[in-house]
Amino acid sequence: MPHIFQSAGARIRALRLARGLTQDQLAKACAVSRSAVAQWETDRAGQLRENLPRIAQALETSVEMLVTGEVEQNNMQGDELALIRLYRECTPEDRGFILRTARKLASIR
Repeated sequence: MPHIFQSAGARIRALRLARGLTQDQLAKACAVSRSAVAQWETDRAGQLRENLPRIAQALETSVEMLVTGEVEQNNMQGDELALIRLYRECTPEDRGFILRTARKLASIR
């Protein structure tokens, strides 16, 4: 199945929006300028490679996910894999809703 977000820049933007962050907030978390974030999100590189670990940390994901769009599946159970497959079929807006809902549910515990 093809990924909805074909580029690292598109994945960065989608994850940033899903977490409710502005470009300024992501820039601050990564210690870069807002224009650097804008360059990453539009695939104009702008020192993306050396900042990938900070971007991944700020967006609560892995470098692998940012670069390839794939999630390490070595330790996942059936339900986790099913959720990932379903998540990938959602629109960007629905993905944001799912992430916000999951965060709220996790904080209730």
